[in-house]
Amino acid sequence: MSEPFMIQKLASEVVGTAFLVFVGVGSVPATLIVNGDAPFTMADLGMISLAFGTIVVATVYALGHVSGNHINPAVTLGLAVTGKFPWRNVPGYLGAQLVGAVIGAAAIIAVLGQKASHVGLGVTSYGEAVSVPQAFAAEFIGTFILVFTVFGVIHRNAPAGFAGLAIGLVVFAAIIPVAPTTGASINPARTFGPMLVQQIAGGTVKWEQLPVYVFAECIAGVVAALAYAALVRPARRADEAPAVVPEQASVTGV
Repeated sequence: MSEPFMIQKLASEVVGTAFLVFVGVGSVPATLIVNGDAPFTMADLGMISLAFGTIVVATVYALGHVSGNHINPAVTLGLAVTGKFPWRNVPGYLGAQLVGAVIGAAAIIAVLGQKASHVGLGVTSYGEAVSVPQAFAAEFIGTFILVFTVFGVIHRNAPAGFAGLAIGLVVFAAIIPVAPTTGASINPARTFGPMLVQQIAGGTVKWEQLPVYVFAECIAGVVAALAYAALVRPARRADEAPAVVPEQASVTGV
């Protein structure tokens, strides 16, 4: 099987991230618009989490064989820091993910209209009752669980064929406890794209909160990757030669 060209991989990351934002993030304003003045409930949170989880499953199986379906800078950085993804490709992947997130957020307004912006466009933020350390902790823990799981399901000894389902389920699960604090972005591209589009659409954006999300998520991605690598690293006898590590492994993430 031939290796996809880099332009195909980058296009895959744009499309996958756009799908994630349009369906996942788009489920937030869609829910608020349909609810009207009705209060937001746990059932609403469950449906939003399900939207994120199912689109992740779909993109993993549809695009994983093209680009690895990272669609999350935290995943890309984690793979790079552990030697599973070339650092030279990181800037292109991060750029593609940010572009995809902006396209996906713009598509929400194209479909739902200006009402989507009026109800916040699914932009993640935290209120005055939430401290910066608490917000950082929420996004760090949620992202850590996600990236740690990604590394687990792409490991060579993991059961084959279940990566998409496992990653989608962990996204669904992680959103539920994290969302009440920060909105559960757990993805720097998903954080930035809707914020930019909401600003362009004339909505209110708390840009001062962006560094909290980005640093928490990116650091969590790196820490989770290193933690999983340490967990599964095999013991080596003193007389055993070190294994040769391939430049790039086949990966699938979110």
